[in-house]
Amino acid sequence: MIERNITQELLTVAGEYPVVTVNGPRQSGKTTLVRAVFPDHNYCNLEQPDVRALALEDPKTFMRTYPAPVIFDEIQRVPDILSYIQVAVDESKKRGQYILTGSHNLSLHAAVTQSLAGRTAMLTLWPLSMEELQNAGVNAERDEWIQRGFFPRVYDEDLDPGRHARNYLQTYVERDVRQILNIRDLGQFEQFIYYLAGRAGQLLNYESMANDLGVTGKTLKQWVSVLEASFVIFRLLPYYENFGKRLVKSAKLYFTDTGFLCHLLGIDSADKVGRDPLLGALFENMVVSEAMKARLNRGTLPNLSFFRDNNGNEVDLLYQKGRSLVPIEIKASRTWNPDFLKGIRYLRRTADHVQPGAVIYSGELTPEYEEARVLHFRDTASLFKA
Repeated sequence: MIERNITQELLTVAGEYPVVTVNGPRQSGKTTLVRAVFPDHNYCNLEQPDVRALALEDPKTFMRTYPAPVIFDEIQRVPDILSYIQVAVDESKKRGQYILTGSHNLSLHAAVTQSLAGRTAMLTLWPLSMEELQNAGVNAERDEWIQRGFFPRVYDEDLDPGRHARNYLQTYVERDVRQILNIRDLGQFEQFIYYLAGRAGQLLNYESMANDLGVTGKTLKQWVSVLEASFVIFRLLPYYENFGKRLVKSAKLYFTDTGFLCHLLGIDSADKVGRDPLLGALFENMVVSEAMKARLNRGTLPNLSFFRDNNGNEVDLLYQKGRSLVPIEIKASRTWNPDFLKGIRYLRRTADHVQPGAVIYSGELTPEYEEARVLHFRDTASLFKA
């Protein structure tokens, strides 16, 4: 098992709260993690039809059948159980008694906050980070990282990333989407996912998308929300406080895993990544995802955004560190160019709360500048350590 960076945070919160909820994408390693960290807990998988039926039809018997300490896997399948967990933890006062996992962020978060407010810690586990893989002795070149992606099964079972992504998509559309949305034409929704892949790293423009796809803006927003709630995609919001310029207010779209994104784009081998016209977007997607993992694995809010104004000035990533901002530029190039500092220099001239930043690129040369550190992309996580 590859050691997960979130492990220490998971142990810490289990010592502070009676319930710990771990959510994240399907196949990100949640079950493997919690069963390894809590080997003496009972285990219950609510995806199993007979187990789920018992929980739905006779919850009191279900709770006696799976007494605490216990792991309830895919808890969003039976959210009514949360009320029984609330009663149990209020009576026992013991910590770390219930470990819950879930794959649907919106439904799970709503149910948990309603029933277990103040009783549970919430953690989010994404697929493997580059840092975790490198610590386990797994190394690769830029295009290999991008095309292979970071789902644990791809590495644990040496799976073909394209085949894994294809099965992941089919399972997701056929099972998860049916559970969340009453969509008559699942094929249209699946085509929407392919459509979004070509816009990774771009601003979300619902009006333009609606014109392209022939559906209403309301429907598109609903579909985007479903993909985001299922951790297929995530949005990076613009930062617009404390700046006098007129700024872009639309969010940017990214996919949680670049291997899945490559499959949607028809990139089936690493040697095609570097020749693809979307290389820059693919590389940016990977680095932003790594930044998200670094923050989430510490149990903290991401505090990540981007900067762009209507005059074309932009910085790919902003990390809010206390009251200050750390600007981060992301470049797929393997050759260093001082022009990469342009956005950071502009932002530091514009506001006094902007710290020296960083440029993340694919080359080995790491010169020193007053305005920014220069890092190879494999060292992305180092920017977010205390």
